Amino acid sequence: MSVLEKLGAIQCELKAPKGQYNSFGKYKYRSCEDILEAVKPLLVKHKCALMITDDLRMVGERYYISSTATLYDTEDGGSVANTAFAREDEQKKGMDGSQITGTASSYARKYALNGLLLCDDTKDADTDAYHEQTHADKKPPEDPKVAAAVAKANEVKKLLVKISGDKAVAKQLWDERYAKDKGDIVKMNAAPLELQEKWKAEEEMQPEMQHDARLRDGQGHSNGPSTPALTP
Repeated sequence: MSVLEKLGAIQCELKAPKGQYNSFGKYKYRSCEDILEAVKPLLVKHKCALMITDDLRMVGERYYISSTATLYDTEDGGSVANTAFAREDEQKKGMDGSQITGTASSYARKYALNGLLLCDDTKDADTDAYHEQTHADKKPPEDPKVAAAVAKANEVKKLLVKISGDKAVAKQLWDERYAKDKGDIVKMNAAPLELQEKWKAEEEMQPEMQHDARLRDGQGHSNGPSTPALTP
């Protein structure tokens, strides 16, 4: 078998379970060490050896770790390699320079192995620490209940404009009655029903109000229907 045939056999036989757990993203992933542990018996079986080397490169003003994973055929000396890169962050909270380099190296090595051995976790993070520090300035995923409440709150705002016929009045109503509960899905679900009932009640009162107005003004005719308006 050539080195490429041996590589193909190793790729087909390799089973590298995701033995790590990322508590931040709440998913399992495999580390570089997991891949190495799984591939070692196959290297013996197919008479191959695996080496990983790192190289520090500067691109512009940033440093990159270049990691190369090379599979050697111990029978004929043939080899095949794959290289991956990881950029060093300028700084990371709670880490010194050597730790930053080590983290980038671990990340690059894992992805060099991924490419060489066709591991299928290229979307996974490297470690808990790497993920948390890389995304420290990003907001955590929004609570689905809060997101639903916000969506419902937007519906309430639109309904207020429709009912009142005036954006300024609608905003005042929102600020005074509903804004404080915008994160409460139960109250936001109830708000449209409350508004629709009030709208219906005011519509039903319109003929009586118009009649009273004609009596006060001494008029025998109507100036036309008016739009009911919610008052703050």
